[in-house]
Amino acid sequence: MLTTTEFKNKVCPHHLERDAYLYVRQMAENQESAKRQYELGQCAVAYGWSEEQIHVVDWDLGKSGASTTRKGFDFLVSEVGLGRAGIVMGLEVSRLSRNWSDWHWLLESCALSRTLILIEADIYDPTQVNDRLLLGLKETMSEAECHDIRARLFGGMLATPEVSTSCPVNLESDMSDELKRISPLMVLSGRRGSRC
Repeated sequence: MLTTTEFKNKVCPHHLERDAYLYVRQMAENQESAKRQYELGQCAVAYGWSEEQIHVVDWDLGKSGASTTRKGFDFLVSEVGLGRAGIVMGLEVSRLSRNWSDWHWLLESCALSRTLILIEADIYDPTQVNDRLLLGLKETMSEAECHDIRARLFGGMLATPEVSTSCPVNLESDMSDELKRISPLMVLSGRRGSRC
């Protein structure tokens, strides 16, 4: 774990000349997490940004990270790409993005514009290979966690008889509701039984 002094060594004058962007995204019912996210702005102050330089982007509050329209996230990435951001802050990777492509879009934009990323209390410089590796691992772990949550939710739904679901790709159901794998060739040739 780096000390505050070591973190300050990552913050250079060219970072402090630009603004700090705090991205807040949380479902409305979790007020404690939202409060913790808003408090991250004080980390930027501790590292040298003024209160006037901190922009809170909370336009996506109450929206799922899987939502296709996240105006706040799009704004954040555009500000980074335009070189206006010295640091991007979020409570955790899953707050900044919910999928691999969004995360790497933001990560690459930060690297190209030499923008730092603060997650919780850790500062990362995506131009440094070790920091980039750690950020990649954090996203992989976050995505695996989301996968596990979806799997548990879907498993619970399947246990409820009144919930109907469609078959995943390459699977079909026979009359006994038993799933059978079908090959792509069978799909293309039209030689398959009933679909879910």
